[in-house]
Amino acid sequence: MKKYDVVIIGAGTSGLTARREVSRKTDNYIVVDDGPLGTTCARVGCMPSKVLIQVANDYHRRFKLSEQGIQGGELIQVDSQKVMSHVRSLRDRFVRGVTEGGEEWKDKLVRGRAYFVNPNQLKIGNETVSADKIIVATGSRPIVPPKWIDFKSHLIDTNEIFELETLPKSLAVIGLGVIGIELGQALHRIGIDVVPITVGKSIGGVTEPELQEYIFKKLSEEMPIHFNGAELIGINKDNQLEIQVGNKVIHVEKALISVGRKPNIDNLGIENIGVPLNERGLPEVDINTLALKSANHIFLPGDVNGDRPLLHEAADEGVIAGHNSVHDNTTCFKRRTPLGITFSDPNIATVGKRHNQLLQEDVDFITGSVSFEGQGRSIVKLKEIGKLHIYANKHDGKILGAEMMAPDGEHIAHLISWAISLNLDVYEALKLPFYHPVTEEGLRTALRDAAKKIDSSSKHELFRCQDPPIR
Repeated sequence: MKKYDVVIIGAGTSGLTARREVSRKTDNYIVVDDGPLGTTCARVGCMPSKVLIQVANDYHRRFKLSEQGIQGGELIQVDSQKVMSHVRSLRDRFVRGVTEGGEEWKDKLVRGRAYFVNPNQLKIGNETVSADKIIVATGSRPIVPPKWIDFKSHLIDTNEIFELETLPKSLAVIGLGVIGIELGQALHRIGIDVVPITVGKSIGGVTEPELQEYIFKKLSEEMPIHFNGAELIGINKDNQLEIQVGNKVIHVEKALISVGRKPNIDNLGIENIGVPLNERGLPEVDINTLALKSANHIFLPGDVNGDRPLLHEAADEGVIAGHNSVHDNTTCFKRRTPLGITFSDPNIATVGKRHNQLLQEDVDFITGSVSFEGQGRSIVKLKEIGKLHIYANKHDGKILGAEMMAPDGEHIAHLISWAISLNLDVYEALKLPFYHPVTEEGLRTALRDAAKKIDSSSKHELFRCQDPPIR
């Protein structure tokens, strides 16, 4: 039986970053993968979706051209078949960027499915191997509710959407989390008759009720959203899918199912390692070391642990798991400030602690607010939609988190995440430069609003010469 220092199951983002860390300390390792290479992000996730979104937003801009004195915008047309070909072309380029980086370690890649025999042994095909440390980085897959399987011919999951040669004329998008709202709005903007369906009014992870209502209202002005959930009830004589939404029945060619992703932990024999599993079938993981709490030689980085299913988090977790798998002393790593961005237009973003988390933790906080309706640069860009709420400790002004729908929200969210990571308070953040006119000035307005609600009577927005620099 072959024995390895480390076996990595999965060659996605977290598995590849773990491999890099492992290779710094040992050559006695393998990476096992039985699926298509190239990472979820590059193949079916963040990258192809952003290509489609870019096309959609460029095309949608035609509605503003005449207002700017640019004539002929109404004559522009979209060829959805060429759009999807373009999406796949760039997708393939991103995938090549990942796979070409594997040439240097291709002798370590084992193509097959790994299955736990016991806590230290894996069966790979017809061979059984043992390992001192095992990293399970098998990612996740889209959820399609079992009760809808009978309608599979009319359903598209979020892994399949980019493989379509042509797009349906009508499409229900069921589930308006990050992926659903991004793809739903993009497809609507390139001319597909999209019916967005969700449960409740929380879109893009925003938790503050006032913002939830605002975002729902603004997105519904572009494409009316149904928020009573959906039930698939049949296929009519015209081969259209029938969906019960509230008290009405809608008919569409296809439905895009975007109700979440399921960690790929089943079919690995995880029950054979002898650790308790929760209701999701997952073992308990120390999120700062990525080791299982009941078997600390096994690590679960990336989407498979169900904690922070985002590429940058998966990469960080791969580093943590890889490092700890080849060092005798397990290191506890601090996690980055939570940052989530929905690439809708305007962007929706959450940073640090969300509103509901602050309430659950009984934190005494205040909210600094700004509207981008009437904000200078937003007017110039003809994008006067958005609100930003930034949360700060009521007593010392420390910035705790933010939720927003905002033009250029992806950039504003980064600035706030850096401020939180540096432990800045609202006064220190106000001392940093804000150029004019930029959308980021909206952040300064929100910070000023927050400062008024604390005690800014002795505070200034400029450093004095004798003041120490920000830590």
